[in-house]
Amino acid sequence: MNSLIWLQKNPTFQPGWDLEEIHATFFKCISWQMEETMDTINCPYHYVCDKTYPPNYTFFIDILVLLFTTFSYFFTLVIVIINIISRKKTIFLSQSKRFFLPSGPISLPLIILIFAKGHQINTIFPLSCIGPAILLLVLISALSFDNIEDGDNFKDIKYTFFAASTISGILHASIYLDSIVLPYYTGFDALMSSTFSGECVTCVCRKEALVVGGKLVKYKGWSMTTFFVVGVLCLRIICKIYGENVGKFVSMIKVFMERFSWILISLDCVYLIAKSPQERVMLRVVAFGGIFLLILLHVLKEACGQIYAMAYVTGKLRFVSKSTPL
Repeated sequence: MNSLIWLQKNPTFQPGWDLEEIHATFFKCISWQMEETMDTINCPYHYVCDKTYPPNYTFFIDILVLLFTTFSYFFTLVIVIINIISRKKTIFLSQSKRFFLPSGPISLPLIILIFAKGHQINTIFPLSCIGPAILLLVLISALSFDNIEDGDNFKDIKYTFFAASTISGILHASIYLDSIVLPYYTGFDALMSSTFSGECVTCVCRKEALVVGGKLVKYKGWSMTTFFVVGVLCLRIICKIYGENVGKFVSMIKVFMERFSWILISLDCVYLIAKSPQERVMLRVVAFGGIFLLILLHVLKEACGQIYAMAYVTGKLRFVSKSTPL
């Protein structure tokens, strides 16, 4: 479903209108004004775009964001593969390596800054399409990597500070992402589920009211997936502070929330591939394909962990049976 082709087939489309300009205006509109209409049957709701985001940055900014995102992804991918090869159940990183993770203290503030300016990064690397994949990368990084190094006695307050900063960064990133994707999805709904009234370039008639985010794509960065990941990080802080005194129930809740968070991330990935506007298709396929690869690697790591654990138990049982006299 190509929105530009749909525009040309719209019966009220004027030949003198610029397709690309209309397309950009709808997707960057942040205020839709409902106006009075005299035709309550054919045009019960009449809307016009009242305000849009500022123009896009130059393509150089998009290239910088693309390079930074690519580096963050491949750094995460390499660390995950190394962890699978090393057969460790939990991934621990040194302080220097942790900085370069998408959820780390350097990369995450940069991602927040990118999302804060994301409505103007829309030339060759549009965050309206790729932003959700970047947020999923941050969530995967936060779930996969712990903030302490194996064998290093970090103070509880230092661990809490890093985990709390990650939680705050994820929440801020999700809010800023919504400021990018919600106008985009609203404009997509206005473009695909409306007819032009012909009074102006952005004047449309609708059979139902236009809601924030539209009804065609129901995705938000500020979602259950984000809150489950944040909940996991909060439980990790509790387990770190109280140690063995935390109790089995809290530990079981943490494990459940971690696994359910991975399920939610997978569902978000599938949903965005299926329901997102059919634009920059190859770019979206590459982005979400990379996220799927990280999810599959996590499943592989869990499966290998179970196999190694079963093999260890079987070996211990054989050793005991051989050493026990008949």
